[in-house]
Amino acid sequence: MITTILFDLDGTLLPMDQDVFVGAYMKGLTTAAAPYGYEPGTLVKAIMTGTAAMVANNGERSNEAVFWDALSKIYGDTIKSHTHIFDEFYQKEFQDVRRVCGFSPKSAQIISRARALGFRVALATNPLFPTVATESRIRWAGLQTDDFDMVTTFENFRFSKPNLNYFRAVCETM
Repeated sequence: MITTILFDLDGTLLPMDQDVFVGAYMKGLTTAAAPYGYEPGTLVKAIMTGTAAMVANNGERSNEAVFWDALSKIYGDTIKSHTHIFDEFYQKEFQDVRRVCGFSPKSAQIISRARALGFRVALATNPLFPTVATESRIRWAGLQTDDFDMVTTFENFRFSKPNLNYFRAVCETM
């Protein structure tokens, strides 16, 4: 018997062109970080290196820890004292990235219907973003975090897609 439905966010509940989204995201982040001495090209490469490290995460540490350790190898431990730059970006400038995303009222209708039918609902989005960014993207889709029984983020997950252990962990948690 099926009791739980897993939903993806980017490109599913939140319509978007992934390349356009990443371009707008990187442009916003590099613009926000430049006044602190982060050269845009190096920062983009560092973010991609951190993302690749999360995708390769073996589950010993959170994706968040793996990400910041990867950036520390590029920038040194100074980057860990600059996490507020990224936090501020996600609270402010990241919100402008919404303009490159679509919207479908069907997303909220589907989630509402699934819950009304008694299904447990998980937002099994690739946990490569911090909670603040994931919650923003959920709102952009016309939903709320508490519409889901579980939301995967880089703070609360130790694996990423397409690692089979990611899906095992989601199922075990649910």
